[in-house]
Amino acid sequence: MATDPEATHLRATWERLGIPGVIDVHTHFMPKQVMDKVWSYFDQVGPLTGVEWPIAYRHDEEDRVARLRSFGVLRFTSLVYAHKPEMAAWLNAWARDFADRTPDCVPTATFYPEPSAPAYVAQALEQGAGIFKAHVQVGDYDPRDPLLAPVWGLLEDAGVPVVFHCGSGPAPGRFTGPGPVTEVLRRHPRLRLVIAHMGLPEYAEFLDLADAYAGVHLDTTMAFTDFVEQGSPFDRALLPRLVDLGDKILLGTDFPNIPYPFRHQVEALERLDLGDDWLRAVLLRNAERLLA
Repeated sequence: MATDPEATHLRATWERLGIPGVIDVHTHFMPKQVMDKVWSYFDQVGPLTGVEWPIAYRHDEEDRVARLRSFGVLRFTSLVYAHKPEMAAWLNAWARDFADRTPDCVPTATFYPEPSAPAYVAQALEQGAGIFKAHVQVGDYDPRDPLLAPVWGLLEDAGVPVVFHCGSGPAPGRFTGPGPVTEVLRRHPRLRLVIAHMGLPEYAEFLDLADAYAGVHLDTTMAFTDFVEQGSPFDRALLPRLVDLGDKILLGTDFPNIPYPFRHQVEALERLDLGDDWLRAVLLRNAERLLA
């Protein structure tokens, strides 16, 4: 696709920082029928909550991949997630195929609390899955479910990161918040978890978990943006902790399901004014190390 002004702006930012591009650990590619349902949900968010959520990149799959590449995104993910039984294995098969035909996508997989989960998670690991996604809000399941104990064990032993939507934003669920995930970590302390959305709105509590557990990271997805700051502002008193944990914070955007341009996420990080070294780590270096 032709280079657009957004791509030009972003590439100029990477050039200024002296990096070849960025790694985005929180992007979504799904089977078309699933993505269509996700977009339909966001179309209804306005009438349900009063907050409009227009999808900024409502394009076909090929166009979305091309846009990420034009932005200078070197690697990205296809975060799929199951919300009912007998769905995860099918999503994993689709994600494997997507990664096979999209070599800059990190092979992605998911799981759900069901008896077959250990077998298909083991299969995904054997086939090279480099990252998993778990979404306890949409899935409405308890991460402490005994059916998931062997799954957490497999992932802990493999050292493969899990992007974990476990914070209570944008709306709380029955099993969201730091409590359930803390219990999981007590049982599996070597897990590599990437807390999605910086754990919003429980920012401080999830920063505490990153302090306490070597494998706990956080992604920036939608955090610090104007859209999120209206309802779940990040306490500026916590900024020194972002510096202290600067090697545990990863760029995430939620592309394409965002109600603003991709570049706004980057601008939101820049205006935190935590320094170029911090930005280089968040935009690229930390994910390079975690996904190595």
